[in-house]
Amino acid sequence: MSEKTIFERDPSDPKRKDINPLLKLALELGPLAVFFFANARGEWLAERFPALGALGESIFIATGLFMAATAVALLASWLLTRTLPMMPLISGVVVFVFGALTLYLHNDTFIKMKPTIVNSLFGVVLLGGLMFGKSLLGYVFDSAFKLDAEGWRKLTLRWGAFFFFLAIVNEVVWRSFSTDFWVAFKVWGIMPITMLFTISQMPLIMRHSLEEKPGE
Repeated sequence: MSEKTIFERDPSDPKRKDINPLLKLALELGPLAVFFFANARGEWLAERFPALGALGESIFIATGLFMAATAVALLASWLLTRTLPMMPLISGVVVFVFGALTLYLHNDTFIKMKPTIVNSLFGVVLLGGLMFGKSLLGYVFDSAFKLDAEGWRKLTLRWGAFFFFLAIVNEVVWRSFSTDFWVAFKVWGIMPITMLFTISQMPLIMRHSLEEKPGE
Protein backbone atom coordinates (compact mmCIF):
# COMPACT_ATOMS: atom_id res chain seq x y z
CA MET A 1 0.00 0.00 0.00
CA SER A 2 1.45 3.37 -1.04
CA GLU A 3 1.98 6.00 1.61
CA LYS A 4 -0.51 8.85 1.34
CA THR A 5 0.15 12.42 2.37
CA ILE A 6 -1.84 15.62 2.13
CA PHE A 7 1.31 17.72 1.72
CA GLU A 8 3.44 17.88 -1.42
CA ARG A 9 6.18 15.28 -1.52
CA ASP A 10 9.91 15.85 -1.42
CA PRO A 11 11.27 16.99 -4.84
CA SER A 12 13.32 13.78 -5.10
CA ASP A 13 10.27 11.56 -4.44
CA PRO A 14 9.28 9.74 -7.67
CA LYS A 15 5.65 9.79 -6.51
CA ARG A 16 5.63 13.58 -6.47
CA LYS A 17 3.07 15.01 -8.93
CA ASP A 18 3.94 18.38 -10.41
CA ILE A 19 1.73 20.80 -12.31
CA ASN A 20 2.62 23.09 -15.18
CA PRO A 21 5.01 25.82 -13.89
CA LEU A 22 2.92 28.59 -15.49
CA LEU A 23 -0.26 27.24 -13.92
CA LYS A 24 1.52 26.96 -10.58
CA LEU A 25 2.63 30.60 -10.91
CA ALA A 26 -0.92 31.66 -11.76
CA LEU A 27 -2.29 29.90 -8.68
CA GLU A 28 0.28 31.61 -6.47
CA LEU A 29 -0.09 35.12 -7.94
CA GLY A 30 -3.83 34.96 -8.66
CA PRO A 31 -4.97 35.89 -5.13
CA LEU A 32 -2.59 38.88 -5.12
CA ALA A 33 -4.06 40.09 -8.43
CA VAL A 34 -7.56 39.77 -6.95
CA PHE A 35 -6.49 41.78 -3.90
CA PHE A 36 -5.01 44.56 -6.05
CA PHE A 37 -8.06 44.75 -8.34
CA ALA A 38 -10.54 44.74 -5.45
CA ASN A 39 -8.72 47.50 -3.61
CA ALA A 40 -8.56 49.63 -6.76
CA ARG A 41 -12.21 49.03 -7.71
CA GLY A 42 -13.74 48.62 -4.26
CA GLU A 43 -16.49 51.21 -4.75
CA TRP A 44 -17.43 49.71 -8.12
CA LEU A 45 -17.67 46.23 -6.57
CA ALA A 46 -19.69 47.54 -3.62
CA GLU A 47 -22.26 49.11 -5.96
CA ARG A 48 -22.77 45.88 -7.88
CA PHE A 49 -22.49 43.46 -5.00
CA PRO A 50 -24.13 44.87 -1.85
CA ALA A 51 -22.85 41.97 0.25
CA LEU A 52 -19.29 43.12 -0.48
CA GLY A 53 -20.25 46.70 0.31
CA ALA A 54 -21.26 45.57 3.79
CA LEU A 55 -17.60 44.78 4.48
CA GLY A 56 -16.77 48.49 4.41
CA GLU A 57 -14.02 50.37 2.60
CA SER A 58 -12.09 49.03 -0.40
CA ILE A 59 -9.28 47.56 1.69
CA PHE A 60 -11.78 45.39 3.60
CA ILE A 61 -13.50 44.25 0.40
CA ALA A 62 -10.08 43.40 -1.01
CA THR A 63 -9.21 41.47 2.15
CA GLY A 64 -12.38 39.36 1.96
CA LEU A 65 -11.83 38.54 -1.72
CA PHE A 66 -8.15 37.87 -1.06
CA MET A 67 -9.11 35.22 1.48
CA ALA A 68 -11.62 33.67 -0.93
CA ALA A 69 -9.13 33.65 -3.82
CA THR A 70 -6.47 32.06 -1.61
CA ALA A 71 -8.89 29.29 -0.64
CA VAL A 72 -9.75 28.71 -4.33
CA ALA A 73 -6.06 28.52 -5.28
CA LEU A 74 -5.34 25.95 -2.55
CA LEU A 75 -8.39 23.93 -3.57
CA ALA A 76 -7.27 23.97 -7.22
CA SER A 77 -3.81 22.73 -6.20
CA TRP A 78 -5.43 19.93 -4.21
CA LEU A 79 -7.69 18.89 -7.10
CA LEU A 80 -4.75 18.86 -9.53
CA THR A 81 -2.21 17.01 -7.38
CA ARG A 82 -4.15 15.65 -4.38
CA THR A 83 -1.58 17.39 -2.21
CA LEU A 84 -1.19 20.87 -0.71
CA PRO A 85 1.88 22.98 -1.65
CA MET A 86 3.89 23.88 1.42
CA MET A 87 4.78 27.54 0.84
CA PRO A 88 1.32 28.65 -0.43
CA LEU A 89 -0.27 26.71 2.43
CA ILE A 90 1.83 28.56 5.04
CA SER A 91 0.99 31.86 3.37
CA GLY A 92 -2.67 30.88 3.19
CA VAL A 93 -2.90 30.15 6.92
CA VAL A 94 -1.50 33.60 7.68
CA VAL A 95 -3.90 35.17 5.15
CA PHE A 96 -6.90 33.52 6.82
CA VAL A 97 -5.82 34.45 10.36
CA PHE A 98 -4.84 38.06 9.66
CA GLY A 99 -7.64 38.53 7.15
CA ALA A 100 -10.20 37.40 9.71
CA LEU A 101 -8.72 39.78 12.31
CA THR A 102 -8.81 42.61 9.76
CA LEU A 103 -12.51 42.07 9.00
CA TYR A 104 -13.58 41.31 12.56
CA LEU A 105 -11.80 44.27 14.17
CA HIS A 106 -12.16 46.46 11.07
CA ASN A 107 -8.49 47.37 11.31
CA ASP A 108 -6.36 47.13 8.17
CA THR A 109 -3.14 46.98 10.21
CA PHE A 110 -3.44 43.19 10.41
CA ILE A 111 -3.58 42.60 6.65
CA LYS A 112 -0.71 45.05 6.16
CA MET A 113 1.39 43.03 8.61
CA LYS A 114 0.65 39.79 6.75
CA PRO A 115 3.56 40.09 4.26
CA THR A 116 5.95 40.82 7.12
CA ILE A 117 4.84 37.70 8.99
CA VAL A 118 4.80 35.48 5.88
CA ASN A 119 8.20 36.59 4.57
CA SER A 120 9.78 36.32 8.01
CA LEU A 121 8.29 32.86 8.41
CA PHE A 122 9.60 31.78 5.00
CA GLY A 123 13.03 33.11 5.90
CA VAL A 124 13.01 31.20 9.19
CA VAL A 125 11.79 28.01 7.49
CA LEU A 126 14.40 28.14 4.70
CA LEU A 127 17.38 29.06 6.87
CA GLY A 128 16.20 26.77 9.66
CA GLY A 129 15.92 23.92 7.18
CA LEU A 130 19.54 24.45 6.15
CA MET A 131 20.57 24.00 9.78
CA PHE A 132 19.11 20.50 9.59
CA GLY A 133 20.59 19.79 6.17
CA LYS A 134 17.36 20.39 4.23
CA SER A 135 17.25 22.68 1.19
CA LEU A 136 13.51 23.33 1.31
CA LEU A 137 13.53 25.70 -1.66
CA GLY A 138 13.46 22.59 -3.83
CA TYR A 139 9.76 22.28 -2.97
CA VAL A 140 9.12 25.58 -4.74
CA PHE A 141 11.40 25.49 -7.78
CA ASP A 142 12.02 21.81 -8.45
CA SER A 143 9.48 21.76 -11.31
CA ALA A 144 11.42 24.56 -13.01
CA PHE A 145 15.06 23.75 -12.14
CA LYS A 146 17.10 20.61 -11.55
CA LEU A 147 20.08 21.48 -9.39
CA ASP A 148 22.73 19.55 -7.49
CA ALA A 149 22.70 19.56 -3.68
CA GLU A 150 25.21 22.41 -3.41
CA GLY A 151 23.16 24.53 -5.81
CA TRP A 152 19.96 24.05 -3.79
CA ARG A 153 21.84 24.86 -0.59
CA LYS A 154 23.23 28.14 -1.91
CA LEU A 155 19.94 29.14 -3.54
CA THR A 156 18.01 28.37 -0.36
CA LEU A 157 20.43 30.48 1.68
CA ARG A 158 20.05 33.44 -0.66
CA TRP A 159 16.26 33.21 -0.80
CA GLY A 160 16.07 32.90 2.97
CA ALA A 161 17.98 36.17 3.35
CA PHE A 162 15.88 37.77 0.59
CA PHE A 163 12.63 36.93 2.40
CA PHE A 164 13.89 38.77 5.48
CA PHE A 165 14.72 41.73 3.24
CA LEU A 166 11.14 41.72 1.88
CA ALA A 167 9.78 41.64 5.44
CA ILE A 168 11.78 44.73 6.35
CA VAL A 169 10.71 46.56 3.18
CA ASN A 170 7.05 45.82 3.89
CA GLU A 171 7.34 47.19 7.41
CA VAL A 172 8.93 50.40 6.15
CA VAL A 173 6.33 50.93 3.40
CA TRP A 174 3.12 50.25 5.32
CA ARG A 175 4.22 52.29 8.30
CA SER A 176 5.43 55.24 6.19
CA PHE A 177 2.91 55.57 3.36
CA SER A 178 -0.83 55.43 2.62
CA THR A 179 -2.84 52.23 2.22
CA ASP A 180 -3.25 52.77 -1.53
CA PHE A 181 0.50 53.25 -1.93
CA TRP A 182 1.16 50.08 0.08
CA VAL A 183 -1.24 48.02 -2.08
CA ALA A 184 0.29 49.38 -5.30
CA PHE A 185 3.79 48.72 -4.00
CA LYS A 186 2.91 45.07 -3.33
CA VAL A 187 2.33 44.65 -7.09
CA TRP A 188 4.48 47.26 -8.80
CA GLY A 189 7.31 47.28 -6.28
CA ILE A 190 7.67 43.87 -4.65
CA MET A 191 7.04 41.87 -7.84
CA PRO A 192 9.71 43.67 -9.95
CA ILE A 193 12.18 43.47 -7.05
CA THR A 194 11.50 39.74 -6.74
CA MET A 195 11.84 39.22 -10.50
CA LEU A 196 15.17 41.07 -10.56
CA PHE A 197 16.42 39.01 -7.63
CA THR A 198 15.33 35.80 -9.36
CA ILE A 199 17.11 36.80 -12.58
CA SER A 200 20.24 37.65 -10.61
CA GLN A 201 20.36 34.03 -9.40
CA MET A 202 20.54 32.60 -12.92
CA PRO A 203 24.38 32.38 -12.97
CA LEU A 204 24.27 30.22 -9.83
CA ILE A 205 21.47 28.11 -11.30
CA MET A 206 23.40 27.57 -14.53
CA ARG A 207 26.56 26.56 -12.64
CA HIS A 208 24.74 23.94 -10.58
CA SER A 209 22.18 22.78 -13.13
CA LEU A 210 21.92 19.04 -13.72
CA GLU A 211 21.85 18.14 -17.38
CA GLU A 212 19.01 15.83 -18.34
CA LYS A 213 19.85 12.50 -19.86
CA PRO A 214 18.88 11.92 -23.51
CA GLY A 215 15.24 10.93 -23.81
CA GLU A 216 14.16 12.57 -20.51
